[in-house]
Amino acid sequence: MSSPFESARPTITTAIDAVSEPHVETAELTKREVRELARDPEVRGIAPVMPTKLIQPLETNGNTRRTNNNSASNSTTGVTWGVKAVGADVSRCSGANVIVSVLDTGIDYSHPAFSGVNLVQEDFSGTGIGDKFGHGTHCAGTIFGRPVDGTRIGVAPGVTKALIGKVLDDNGSGDTDMLLRGMEWALHQGAQVISISIGYDFPGYVQYLVEALGLRPDVATSLALEAYRANLRLFDVLMQLIARRESIGVGSIVTAAAGNESSRPEFEIAVTLPAAAEGVVSVGALEQSHNGLLPAWFSNTFPQISAPGVDIESAQLDGGLVSSSGTSMATPHVAGVLALWWEEVMKSPVPVKAATVMARMLAHASIEPFVPNVDIADRGIGIVRAP
Repeated sequence: MSSPFESARPTITTAIDAVSEPHVETAELTKREVRELARDPEVRGIAPVMPTKLIQPLETNGNTRRTNNNSASNSTTGVTWGVKAVGADVSRCSGANVIVSVLDTGIDYSHPAFSGVNLVQEDFSGTGIGDKFGHGTHCAGTIFGRPVDGTRIGVAPGVTKALIGKVLDDNGSGDTDMLLRGMEWALHQGAQVISISIGYDFPGYVQYLVEALGLRPDVATSLALEAYRANLRLFDVLMQLIARRESIGVGSIVTAAAGNESSRPEFEIAVTLPAAAEGVVSVGALEQSHNGLLPAWFSNTFPQISAPGVDIESAQLDGGLVSSSGTSMATPHVAGVLALWWEEVMKSPVPVKAATVMARMLAHASIEPFVPNVDIADRGIGIVRAP
């Protein structure tokens, strides 16, 4: 199907085989066909295709491009503040032998930060492999990037194989079908960590229903809410299937950005889809202050865990580094730390399972670096910490 906007009826179905292997299909369905599929025991979830978009980085004082190591935050240490804050710079692990997947706008595979990494690329957007936006490149650099201009940017620079699924087009837009097919691909390719800095475009879908289909705003909002609810349930089912896959393998962990829709102290918005799905590690963004760490002013509330997300330096298109801010920048820190914990668990005598890795990561989260009296609803269980 060419576009999720051509009809109000396009539907994603997620089916499984006998051993919980998720499979995604897209089709135009009538109401009768939807009812019939809902009774099929092999179909675990049905939802309309909705638009997705990258969680747009925000402008901050540090959001400037550079090509040399003249940043005040890194000049004395040669390490980005985010890598240092999560303890990756002193960790005994590097992410060796861990397979990480980044589902985003693709990657600038010629960037020096990715030298020596086996980048397995697949396009689900229809715009071809490679990153023309820069978002996916920045996120990948934070997870496993090698040092650039003398600055360490990667949390897990020992990762040597990464699955790069392009699930957003060159304008940073996508849909449910692209994202779920990307997740299916990453799972079947053996991803142990899947990093997603994408959100569902609820306002955009409402606007489309009003402008393109001529619906009244109240009707459009109601239909968009119904679609959002169905997509949330579909993701819940998918995450259940991912959890069940541990019975036939080591399993996978999915982490996603909480979203940037809040504006503290005026108002706070709760975690958005797909981070809101049960079983997804939702990530909030942190910023530095003189007294310690604070939830970033834009970071949505009720994340499961937090990570540095303001003035984060990482790989930019065509070489060099760029500083960006957002929960999109926080999520790769968690994905990188998860890679470190996977390596730690694989070296230990405990069962090598996703559940074990998750337990270790959550147990080692810390609240010590925070300013006093930060609400748990804003920071989650704390800042993620490396082994």
